[in-house]
Parts: sequence; structure tokens; C-alpha cells
Amino acid sequence: MNNSPSVLKPLMRYVKPHKGLLLLSLLLAAVSVAATLYAPILVGDAVDCIITKGNVDFAGVRNVLIKLGITVAVTALCQWLMSLCTNKVTFYAVRDLRNDAFSKLQRLPLSYIDSTRQGDMISRLVSDIENVSDGLLMGFAQLFTGIVTILGTLGFMLSINVKITLVVVLITPLSMFVARFIARNTYKLFTRQTEARGELTALVGEMVGSAKAVRAFSYEQEAEKRFEEDNQKLRHAWVRAVFFSSLTNPCTRFINGLVYSFVGIVGAFTAIGGGFTVGQLSCFLTYANQYTKPFNEISGVITELQSALAAAKRVLDVIGEPAEKPDAPHALTLTAVDGSLEAKNVYFSYNPDLPLIEDFNMNVKPGQHIAIVGPTGCGKTTFINLLMRFYDVNSGEIILSGHPVTGCTRSSMRSQYGMVLQDTWLKTGTIKENISYGKPDATDQEIEAAARAAHCHSFIKRLPQGYDTIISDDGGSLSQGQKQLLCIARVMLSLPPMLILDEATSSIDTRTEILVQRAFKKMMKGRTSFIIAHRLSTIQDADLIIVMRSGHIIEQGTHEALIAAGGFYSELYNSQFT
Repeated sequence: MNNSPSVLKPLMRYVKPHKGLLLLSLLLAAVSVAATLYAPILVGDAVDCIITKGNVDFAGVRNVLIKLGITVAVTALCQWLMSLCTNKVTFYAVRDLRNDAFSKLQRLPLSYIDSTRQGDMISRLVSDIENVSDGLLMGFAQLFTGIVTILGTLGFMLSINVKITLVVVLITPLSMFVARFIARNTYKLFTRQTEARGELTALVGEMVGSAKAVRAFSYEQEAEKRFEEDNQKLRHAWVRAVFFSSLTNPCTRFINGLVYSFVGIVGAFTAIGGGFTVGQLSCFLTYANQYTKPFNEISGVITELQSALAAAKRVLDVIGEPAEKPDAPHALTLTAVDGSLEAKNVYFSYNPDLPLIEDFNMNVKPGQHIAIVGPTGCGKTTFINLLMRFYDVNSGEIILSGHPVTGCTRSSMRSQYGMVLQDTWLKTGTIKENISYGKPDATDQEIEAAARAAHCHSFIKRLPQGYDTIISDDGGSLSQGQKQLLCIARVMLSLPPMLILDEATSSIDTRTEILVQRAFKKMMKGRTSFIIAHRLSTIQDADLIIVMRSGHIIEQGTHEALIAAGGFYSELYNSQFT
């Protein structure tokens, strides 16, 4: 099984904490199998009690039936308890695996999140983990019982006839060689299947999330074409994996059928020769059938495990990804900042072959309002990502209130900023919960005051349940402007000492924008603020305007000074009013 051991070992770490239940399940399997194997002996005894014509031992048959009834009851109880234990072990293990995967997702660097399709990640955390659950459940339930059954029937058969037992033992393993050969070649097929399913899930997520853009650009036919191509890839991978894996059971059953027939023929001649009784022959045939049956089940388990291990590898790959560089051992927890910020010789690029920000220097005084302008792709939003430590600089340093940001805890540093971005983010919940996201203990009065300051109180009151109206993560029926106002209200509620406004009013109508800009001026008073805006008319009052181009600061100064200089900023400004 290619790569299976490397996946199985870390997967078993999630089972190890529940080894008590696993051992109990194994014990119950042994008792269940022992009772099951004792039943053929009782049946054989009953056959011997009635084999002689006109001389039926009814008392003996009655005693055998009582024992048989007790045996069946014990078997049923043990099998039920064993299923309960294996289910608990499986679901606990899968729960821990899912928790670790989701927890790791929270600690992965944004570079990994940005480079991975969301649908594929969802497929790993949902569909693939479900496949792992199915595989483990079948493995524990049938593997234990199968192994114990093989050992138990072997012992009982040896006690009846050693020679025929040796024949069975020598021939039956052929089915395992066949199963192993097929399983070795199906692991790659199941891996392709899980990858194809992840691609299809990613495409569906992309098309659903961009449904309006798909309709607006009449992309429906192209979307259907892409879906059909990915669907065909999944179908092809799935059919091949299922076809080859399904060969296991019939092949092993054919070999086991030959074994059973051979035992029946040889056993019949042995019974005729007086080697054992007819009841013992009946008992031996039952054991031979029970001995070969687990080989079929185990081969099926191996096939299911191939699918589970292929899925587990994708989940474990996420868990094994290097986490975001942790905070320094003695990192400073920022409790208050004065708002000063300095960037010294900062270099950064997402791709080492494509330089972006080079030798970037900036000195911001407490309470200053800094506007960052420049053409698309010049590094404005990238610099904001560096300020928030969503990405770390390649070289140089950023100093916040006299402390290098790499020497501070990320959570305490980020708590000093309030962000309003062009891309709005809401969660599934009430309007109240969305506004208080950064300050969960806020009172209703504080939430309403923030909403009034952001000029969204009026439309909130018109909603069916007002502030208790539940919205989805995409905002539901709210307009883009209304969603942006909610994000502005969220920042106005927490009022951190520093603000980042990245096209914060891009989706708001002109009249509301004027009102919000007034609220921003009030909110920014005494707070260091970084403002990114393409509409240069909105940043004329900034204390310092930094003009970026190709990752460098090419101009800086006040609006009046930059206009008077007649440089690149002047060209940008005049182009908006030409």
C-alpha cells in the first residue's frame, strides 16, 4: 500500500488516547467470536442426537437448544457492545482530527490561505474527514472480528482434524495475496479521486460565491463546461478506483469457494472412512466457511482503508503544514500605544522573483493622518498587510510606539488597530453580533450609538427584527453599501488607538459618504490613521500624503505642497477632474 504506513502512523495517534475502549472492543470481539464458534459444536451435537433412525435423543436436543439460545444471546450482546465501543473510538478520533485540522487552519500563514482554493480546503475538512470516519469504522468493526474469527476457527478445526485444517490454511492465504495486489494498485486511484473531488468542490464554491458575476458576464455556459470537465475527471477517477477495488471481493470469494468445495469433498470421504462423525463434518464445514469469510471482509476493509488513507493524507497534509511563525518567547504584550510608527528599510515581496516593496521608509508621529495613494499594484494594501503582520517583512523592521512589531504579540498588536476595508466581512448572526464582533461585551446602548455614528441605525430599524435580525455571511439582502456601514460601525464601537481605512467608503452613496466622512473625522481625532483612497478628493485634509509607485515612496507632503510640486500626485489629482 503505497504511502499507507506513513499516513497510518500519524492517524493512529488520534486513536491512541482511546485505547481503553479499543481493548474493550477487542475483548468483546473475542467473546463474540468464541460464542459464534461454539454454536457449530452445539449444532453438530444436535445432529449426532438425531442421526440414528428411530433413536432420537429428545432430551439431548432440548439441552443443546437451550445452550444454543444462550450462546446466540451472548453473541448479540457482545456484538452490540463492540459496535458501541468502535463507534465511540472512531468518532472521538475523527472529532480530534477535525479539531486539529481546523485549529491548524487558524494558525496557518496567510500566504498558505491565499494560495489554496477555498473549496478544496472545505473538501478536506468535511468530505475527506467523513471518508476517514467511514474507513476507521469499518476497519475497527470488521478487522478485529475477522482476525479473532480466523484464529478461533483455526483452533477449533485443528481440534477436529489436523490434516484437512492444514490444507485449508495453506490454500486460503492465496486470497490475501490477491487482495494485497489489488489494494497496492488502488491507493493511487483513490488519491486521484479525492483530489478530483476537491477540485470539483472548489469550482462549485467559486461559482456559487461569484453567482452575480457569472450572470453579469454570461459565464454560465463556460461554468457548465468547466464543471463538466471536472465532473468527468472525478467520474473517471471514481470509476477506476471503484472498479479495481471491487475486484477484491469476487476474487477472494472464488478462491475461498474452491477451498470450501475441496474441504467438503475430502471431509465426506473422511467421514465415510470413519475419520469423524457426520455431525463433526457439519461442524468442520461451518468452521471452514467461517474461516474463509473474514478474508473476504478484511479484503473489503483494506479497500475501504485505501480510500480513507488517501483522504487522511490530504487532511494530515494541512495539519503538517508549517504554522505561522509563533510570537517570540518573551514577546511584549502591548496594552497602550501612542500611535507613532516607523518603517526602516523595509523589503518585501510575495514572490522572491517579483520584487514589490523595496527600501521603504516612513516616520509617522502620534495622531497623524497618513494618506497612501498610488496606482493599482504599487504596494499600498501590501504595506497595510505588513502593518498588521498578516505577512512579515523580508528585511528591515517596522516599529510601533518604540517597539519592533516582531517583538510584540500579534494579538496585542492587532488589537491596537481598527480596520475598515473595501471588501466587507460579516458573519452569520444578528446585526448586533456583527457590530459587536470586536467588543462582545458592548451594551445595546453602545452598539446603537456606534450604528448612529456610522449612519446605519435608520436602515437597521427598518429590518424585520431590527438589531436582532439574522443575516448570513454574505449579508443576505443587504446592499454592499449597507454591509460597509456595518463594518464601519464595528470599528466605531471598539475605537482602537490606530485606524486603517482602505477604501472604506467605496460602496457608499455620495450623500452618506459626506456624513460618514464627518464621523470619521470625529473618530480619527487624536488617533493615528492610515487612509488608502483612490478618490483623492477624500484625503485632501490628511497631515501627510505618501505617494507610492512600484513599491517605493516617490513623493510625500501635504495636498497643497504636492499639487504645487507638479509631480506624479498632481497628475493623478488633475486626471480625476479632467
